[in-house]
This record gives sequence, structure tokens and C-alpha cells, in this order.
Amino acid sequence: MPFDLSGKSVLVTGGTRGIGRATVEAAARAGARVAFTYRSSEEAAAEIEAQLAEGGAEAQSYQSDAADTDAAAEVVEAVTGEFGALDVLINNAGITRDGLLLRMSEEDWDATMETNLKGVFNYAKAAYKPMMRQREGRIVNLSSVVGVAGNPGQTSYAASKAGVVGFSKSLAKELASRGVTVNVVAPGYVETDMTDAMPERARAAMEGQVPLGRPADPQDVAQAVLFLASDAASYITGHVLHVDGGLAM
Repeated sequence: MPFDLSGKSVLVTGGTRGIGRATVEAAARAGARVAFTYRSSEEAAAEIEAQLAEGGAEAQSYQSDAADTDAAAEVVEAVTGEFGALDVLINNAGITRDGLLLRMSEEDWDATMETNLKGVFNYAKAAYKPMMRQREGRIVNLSSVVGVAGNPGQTSYAASKAGVVGFSKSLAKELASRGVTVNVVAPGYVETDMTDAMPERARAAMEGQVPLGRPADPQDVAQAVLFLASDAASYITGHVLHVDGGLAM
């Protein structure tokens, strides 16, 4: 077991597929009590709960839209009530509404910002007081290499993910004196449902630029998240960890 989260309570937003699901499963294997949210995939959430329970892990799912501020507060309150604390928050929920800016609708722009950036705000704000009172905690926010380097046809996604970086660095400075770290994982090209939905031309171009010559597996990203959530990273805060095969070098 690379990183030990035994006894820790972990909340992952958007935990039913891709990087989120890999992170939920990895956290459970590391000994954590895991809660995760989903927006509409009730069947997948139940499947993951059952799978983790069979392995002896304590897991609980919550239906919640990351963009809903009240729902985020309710989920965090429920998790702290169920597990007694919230030790680790992993903000993973995200969407894409890709397209050239010329053709991008205001609705697609707003939807991307609401989920990808406001969702991070919602859950981080809800976890702020509980973690301050504990004088300990880990917040790991998922950004993207696109938020650092940009990508044609992804202005809204890139802007939202760049916003996550700035948000996280500022929050890290706010919470450092209370023993709470805030860090970012910025994946590159990862084989997930979301990247499968990208235009073929965009996917081929991105994969061809990866120095390591392959896309990441979601578990590659999950292990980086677990590192930042673990005691091994207790002296790291405000950092952006690239898990991109060298794409952003």
C-alpha cells in the first residue's frame, strides 16, 4: 500500500467514473472511510458502494450536483455526522462543453464554470470550518494540464481549470496556519469517458504530444491524489502536481 489513509474520512466529488472512481477505490484500499458524490449515476454509485463493502471498506454515496451550494453544505454536514470528521476533501467533479469560442453558447460556458470552478468553491467553503476546528485537513483539487497550457476548442474548460489553480493557491495561504493543506493535481491526457468524448482530432493531437508516449490510466492520477492527501505530503501546500507524462514541460 503506497500511502496509508487508515482511519481517515475522505470525500470525493464526482466519484462514479474515471479519475473520481479510481480515487474512491484507491482511498478505500488505503484504509480510508470513503464518501463520494454523484449527480445522476445512481446505479453506478450503488455498484461502487457494494463493491467496496464486499472488500471490507466503509463507503457512502450522496446524490449531489457540485454546482449546488446548499447541497454541498448538506453533503459535508452528512459526512462529518456519519464519520465524525472530514479529514480529506477531493474536488474532482467536472464537465466539458468543448467548442470553438465563436460557436460556444453562454449556457455551455456557464455550465462549465458552475461545475468545475463553483463546485470547488462550494465544497471547499463547506469544509472550511470543520477542518479549521480540527486544525488538520487535506484539500486536493483536480485541475488539468489544459488549465496551464491551454488547448484549442477548450476555452471554457481551460479557464475553469486555471481558476482552480488560483483558487487553491489563495486558499492554501488562508488555511496554512490551521494545519490544513490545499494542493492541486493537474492531469494530462487520461483515458476516461470525458476524454473519449473529445473530438478525435483533439485526442490524437494531445496523445502525440505526450513525451512518455501514452495516455495516463486513472489510477496514475489517483495515486498522486492520495500522496497529497497522505501524511507523506504534510509539508506541501499550494502546489500544482502535474501528472501528464511530460506534456506541459
